[in-house]
Amino acid sequence: MFPPDTRTEFVDLVCAGVSVNDACRRLGVARRTGSKWWNRSGRMKLDMGREGGLSDPAPSPTGPGERALSLAERGMIQMGRRSGMSYADIGEAIGRNKSVVWREVNRNTSSDGTYYASRAHTKAHQSRRRPKPLKLVENEALCALIAVWMGDGWSPKLISSMLAFYFGDDQTMQVSHETIYQALYVQTRGSLRADLAEKLSLKRKKRVPHDADRKSNSPYKEAFKISQRPAEVADRAVPGHWEGDLIIGCDGTAIGTLVERVTRFTILLHLPGDHTAETVAAAMISEMGKLPDHLRRSVTWDRGTELAEYAKIQTDLNTTLYFCDPHSPWQRGTNENTNRLLRFWFEKGSDLSVHTPDELRLVAAKLNRRPRPTLNLETPANRLAQLLLAA
Repeated sequence: MFPPDTRTEFVDLVCAGVSVNDACRRLGVARRTGSKWWNRSGRMKLDMGREGGLSDPAPSPTGPGERALSLAERGMIQMGRRSGMSYADIGEAIGRNKSVVWREVNRNTSSDGTYYASRAHTKAHQSRRRPKPLKLVENEALCALIAVWMGDGWSPKLISSMLAFYFGDDQTMQVSHETIYQALYVQTRGSLRADLAEKLSLKRKKRVPHDADRKSNSPYKEAFKISQRPAEVADRAVPGHWEGDLIIGCDGTAIGTLVERVTRFTILLHLPGDHTAETVAAAMISEMGKLPDHLRRSVTWDRGTELAEYAKIQTDLNTTLYFCDPHSPWQRGTNENTNRLLRFWFEKGSDLSVHTPDELRLVAAKLNRRPRPTLNLETPANRLAQLLLAA
């Protein structure tokens, strides 16, 4: 069992450009032990061979007063941490704010829980290099593993997470999901096969930019957000609040669905030919206009462009439309569950335009007459009838 000072001296030697073999020989430790120490300290790329050492060792340390931490300052941090000093005391000793010390230690503590000054200084030097070397240019093993996982339908985000999980001690086998995307869409940025982009769930030929222009063109900039919805909607205390969405079939065919949150009563919208904003607005106004005022207090919808005419719907129905956060279908959970039940009649990938308005009314009636456990085995139709009778 070697003392911590021996491990620190070993890391210092390798970071200074000494090969792992030579560092082990100088300290009298086995090659296998030295390799284990290096991996646990936060492995960086080594030049192979008898004379091999760290590929890009840090230059001479910078002097005090520089914006970046110097090797001497990092040495003080190393000594302070091992002496049990607080971040504030270490910061005062080196003339830095305690938050600088905390970030430095948090960023560069190795997997064995030790902060190595030489390793942290070398890593900081390599991180400042421009342009940065790309991990997917020459790392065939990493590219092969990514290709296997993408072939099984894994997303780049999942792959990045699992690489960090399986190779926590090996930085050369870890890569961010953004690097994988760059390698897929810009072939000069890596060595992944171009056809792997077809394994992505959306199968896009190029990435869609997520910039301010997309948000500025949204038709819902002035619309009410779901966070502005009154509390009576969330706790289902008052009837008349609805959730809506579309069921999509093949060739752009669709059916609109509306579900009342208290009774689970369902209305289906016939959308012949298309589901443009004008078509959906006309269908909603026609069907919901048959309800009394107190049963159309609000509607919560997803941010699909099919409801871009929400202002007209609000005016004609004297109601309020609220829109979910982006990519948050769970915020319309009642509607999502109802759509799942409706798939019994409207299968995925089928042509939904073949269903007439009478057929949609028949399906809605069957669903509304079905006992629901959430209603203590009452039916949505019975619950709605009670509300209409009370009114």
